Amino acid sequence: LLFVVGTVSCTLFLAVNGLYSASDDVIELTPANFNKEVIQSDSLWLVEFYAPWCGHCQRLTPEWKKAATALKGVVKVGAVDADKHQSLGGQYGVRGFPTIKIFGANKNKAEDYQGGRTSDAIVDAALSALRSLVKERLSGRSGGYSSGKQSRESGGGDKKDVIELTDDSFDKNVINSDDVWMVEFYAPWCGHCKNLEPEWAAAATEVKEQTKGKVKLAAVDATVNQVLASRYGIRGFPTIKIFQKGEDPVDYDGGRTRSDIIARALDLFSDNAPPPELLEIINEDVLKSTCDAHQLCIISVLPHILDTGASGRNSYLDVMLKMAEKYKKKMWGWLWTEAGAQSDLESSLGIGGFGYPAMAAVNARKMKFALLKGSFSEQGINEFLRELSVGRGSTAPVGGGAFPKIHSVEPWDGKDGELPVEDDIDLSDVDLDDWNKDEL
Repeated sequence: LLFVVGTVSCTLFLAVNGLYSASDDVIELTPANFNKEVIQSDSLWLVEFYAPWCGHCQRLTPEWKKAATALKGVVKVGAVDADKHQSLGGQYGVRGFPTIKIFGANKNKAEDYQGGRTSDAIVDAALSALRSLVKERLSGRSGGYSSGKQSRESGGGDKKDVIELTDDSFDKNVINSDDVWMVEFYAPWCGHCKNLEPEWAAAATEVKEQTKGKVKLAAVDATVNQVLASRYGIRGFPTIKIFQKGEDPVDYDGGRTRSDIIARALDLFSDNAPPPELLEIINEDVLKSTCDAHQLCIISVLPHILDTGASGRNSYLDVMLKMAEKYKKKMWGWLWTEAGAQSDLESSLGIGGFGYPAMAAVNARKMKFALLKGSFSEQGINEFLRELSVGRGSTAPVGGGAFPKIHSVEPWDGKDGELPVEDDIDLSDVDLDDWNKDEL
């Protein structure tokens, strides 16, 4: 994505090339090839999930390449641009960069790599994981098959996270639930249903883990539970429907692999997830931790409380909260401060003492910002953020090239402001009669 300043295009916010090329021994992984290359592979895989703009990822790159070259033909080493392929990162619970996962005998249970970031440490961990995998095969525990190739006969435990529903249990579990349900209507004799079963079971386990049970995968034997089959007009098998509270069920018409199912479940989860927190900048830690953890942080400077009162301020905060909800999938940070409370920060963002309320979108890694030019309203802010999200809008460097000193302040108490109390003047010693005579 490009930000355009005048007629010159520049890569200020989002556009960075991937860290790996075809000439490296690191295998580039995408949603298109991940299932075939990794999940269905008998090989041990080390996979790095990275973002091109992430400094830690950039420092890891030469070590990762070196490890890939050393392990060539022994262990597969891959990399996913999880900034570009967010659904794939989300599928494996990637919350920060770089995240390294080890895909061993059971490809559905990737392990987190917690070791050092040097090529030596990475190679040691890979060889240790390889030794474990080979020993498992020797003992006959894994039979030499990756979980990506498990057949339906591979054991009853696989379906443990698929919830079986019936005519009697459906309504009390699904209809009034705050959770999202993906329900498969199947027939035991149906070949397509048998093919879907291991994918559905594997997805159920992963989705349960990734969404903390907020998205549930279930199954209904439509040949037995004919009340449900009739109610939802089930004509073919398998039919998958999505149930969300207060909405009519909709058909799932996506792919039938576990990665397709998981990706849709995570989309449903993020659609129903709460918006990001809107935090007041009361100290340096709030600003730094929010802006360092997110690709962009949206900072609003609201008028002084004496200018708006509590109701006026809350109306501005409500607008920000609505926008945070609308753009929550972007994973941006959201902050606000009162005019004058952080005057150095205002100056560094070109706000500087006038024009409140104001808003800036800051990329803390590049120390660049874009300023809201339109109105501080749902429409104005939406237009500003939409331009940013597609890579347009003029930007400028943060004054001084770094965040200025942030002052620690008391958080707003939610009340109207009060004018400072003036000292009482003691008039007891003043002879008012004489004073009046002098005046006359």
